[in-house]
Amino acid sequence: MALPALSSSGVKFRRVLAHFPQELSLAFAYGSGVFRQAGDSAGPGENNMLDFVFAVDDAVTWHMMNLTKNKSHYSFLKVLGPKQINSVQNYGAGIYYNTLVPCNGRIIKYGVISTDTLIDDLLHWKTLYVAGRLQKPVKILTQNENSKLQAALVSNLKSAVTAAFLMLPESFSEEDLYMQIAGLSYTGDFRMIVGEDRSKVQNIVEPNVPHFQKLYSNILQDCPQVVYKHHLGRLEIDKSPEGQFAQLMSLPRTLQQKITSLVDPPGKNRDVEEILLQVAHDPDCGFVVHQGISRIVRSSSVVQSAKTILTAGVKKSVTYSMKKLYKMTKGWLRKTS
Repeated sequence: MALPALSSSGVKFRRVLAHFPQELSLAFAYGSGVFRQAGDSAGPGENNMLDFVFAVDDAVTWHMMNLTKNKSHYSFLKVLGPKQINSVQNYGAGIYYNTLVPCNGRIIKYGVISTDTLIDDLLHWKTLYVAGRLQKPVKILTQNENSKLQAALVSNLKSAVTAAFLMLPESFSEEDLYMQIAGLSYTGDFRMIVGEDRSKVQNIVEPNVPHFQKLYSNILQDCPQVVYKHHLGRLEIDKSPEGQFAQLMSLPRTLQQKITSLVDPPGKNRDVEEILLQVAHDPDCGFVVHQGISRIVRSSSVVQSAKTILTAGVKKSVTYSMKKLYKMTKGWLRKTS
């Protein structure tokens, strides 16, 4: 099962893609330049920056070819060559962003991540950085026949549903579920305090419920632990300790480790299964899961943001940060008006 490719004309995105080396295992566009968000007028803002992620099998070779084609996209790091650029890429969330790049009449930002790093994040939520973006609607531009990658993309969606179930009550709306899923990768992100519109999750979900349904409806229909009343837009889940234990046991490995470190006192070294069984019986089970996710996201978001000074350079970093602060202030004013 491949990740659903969302409908809509992808011509403008593929024109951008044509400017880059074509050795891509996956390329997708995301964000407010692709999908309408609450507060936008009729559709994706033409003035909004277009955001892309490119997954590549060999990052050093890809950067070498891209330096030949698009050297101006890189900061001062370009003088160090592709191997050093790849070394910087491997810090934090394992993705290297070039931002505020003029391309095809638009301003774009694109991140480069190795296919293996992406698969690891999708399966295990090591950083939940790119995996988190792929839990929300994206525009798939190209995807090769890598079966491991395809399976990991689906696994990531299933894990997002499981984590959301653990943080939701017994009965909830479809929109409640999508709000919980869309918020996973922002949980603990320091940029949600300074730099992002605090209504961001709601702005993403409200206009895009049909896109979320396209991503998740098959998973929900096949899930044995949920009663999915599609015609009513309601769901009911098993909140018994047994049901929650089964969900906790199927969470990505890194999240299980974070939950274990939160619950298990230092020096006890109990078995993971024993600890998760304890959490399943805890009335605050959902909060513990939330805290575990927050620990993953906080560390990766801090390191990735610090990397921006290197990958974008000081001038672009300041410009990009000011744009984020402007969007945050605009969202706050819209909420208070």
